[in-house]
Amino acid sequence: MKHHNKLIVALDFENKYKALQSVDHLRSDVKLFKVGLELFSACGPEIVADIIEKGCGVFLDLKFHDIPNTVEKAARAVSGLGALIFNVHALGGLEMMKRAKGAAGDRSKVIAVTILTSTDENALKKCGINVNIEDEVINLAALAKEAGLDGVVASAKEAARIRKELGKDFLIVVPGIRPVSAATDDQKRVATPLEAIAAGADYIVVGRPITAAPDPAQAARNILKELG
Repeated sequence: MKHHNKLIVALDFENKYKALQSVDHLRSDVKLFKVGLELFSACGPEIVADIIEKGCGVFLDLKFHDIPNTVEKAARAVSGLGALIFNVHALGGLEMMKRAKGAAGDRSKVIAVTILTSTDENALKKCGINVNIEDEVINLAALAKEAGLDGVVASAKEAARIRKELGKDFLIVVPGIRPVSAATDDQKRVATPLEAIAAGADYIVVGRPITAAPDPAQAARNILKELG
């Protein structure tokens, strides 16, 4: 896998025009884009088709977490849209994840969110969850693998351990990526692009440091250069 294929750009926009304008500016260097709740809620499923028509792939980041039957039907629907990757919450449990993967089949890679990169141990404690984040991430990643999922979303801080314990073929997508010169914004467990790849990430997700830059295409190329 070449480095440019390791970069996913998050299209955190509120309308189709801005999102597709960003795809047009970046698609010479970037081949995979993340569509999250904001954009999907504003534009609906057609945004996935619009991006695919431009020759790019879609990571659909909707984090399904519901009863197994509901998630199974949602997984069937989004895999039918042509999303290369979509995700569910590992905390939805083993049966929910199995049903999601069964519905998607070979049409989409299904990965599980472990602990959000905007969450730290203090935030978990306020929810009444007293666990070590790294251990919980590993537990959830192992559950996802048992369910037959293709991989997980996790921070770079846990990526090396996931790679060591769950194998080289288990997909690791790392969000919360900030280039050396960028602000962390609302993320807590962050890493630079090179740190994430060195830890074992297959893909890194970068949003605002690229899309909010004065020259987004140059910002993307700078990250690719940072990867070496």
